[in-house]
Amino acid sequence: MFNIMALFSPEGLLSLFTLVVMEIVLGIDNIIFISIVSAKLPSVDRARARQYGLALALLMRVALLFCITWIAGMQEPLFTVFNLGFSIRNLVLLAGGLFLLFKATTEIHGKVEAEDETDIIGGKTRSFRKVVFQIIILDIVFSIDSILTAVGLVSNVAIMVIAVVISLFIMLLFSGVVSDFINKHPGIKMLALAFLLMIGLLLIAEALPEPYSFHVPRAYVYSAMGFSFVVELLNIRSRKGKK
Repeated sequence: MFNIMALFSPEGLLSLFTLVVMEIVLGIDNIIFISIVSAKLPSVDRARARQYGLALALLMRVALLFCITWIAGMQEPLFTVFNLGFSIRNLVLLAGGLFLLFKATTEIHGKVEAEDETDIIGGKTRSFRKVVFQIIILDIVFSIDSILTAVGLVSNVAIMVIAVVISLFIMLLFSGVVSDFINKHPGIKMLALAFLLMIGLLLIAEALPEPYSFHVPRAYVYSAMGFSFVVELLNIRSRKGKK
């Protein structure tokens, strides 16, 4: 299960590369959420909030990797309602999906109603602890989803731990650039919020007990958002050209 030497085999290196790419792709949701939430903090605290959020994600994912047996048990029914079995995984994904829907909806409402997006909200500076707490909630959901996917691909814990560390380090390096870009362009930010809405719906769909649960491949969502992102980039370039 934990064999560091397996990493140096061709199969181990291929597994490591695959997991790193997968973790980065799955981590896009996390970076977008952290970027949007931390944007409401005073500018001096935004980078610290992003660092805290990704550091907590790293700690949670590594800790969960050493509890693989418990993670596997999370998919076993915890209780039954109307002959539908609900597991811990169902409840966590459901709570995370509902939270994402609520958060993205309130942020979109703020954008549509043209609320002031400065460091002050309702006359009070947003609490750093409140932002970090929100990040922790989503970190738990995304970490469980990420680890369950990783466990399905690779059985070697050492490879999974190294892949998680590498991917989150890469995300930490680029999180500031991503955050600044999202918050600088209103159209991109609205797309990011729509992306979070879709991810929330996907989490709820996956959280439903069998036989009602269904999985939508993330590749479809990322492809649609990638296309929308390219279109918005062309719009940004067009507006700059007109100016």
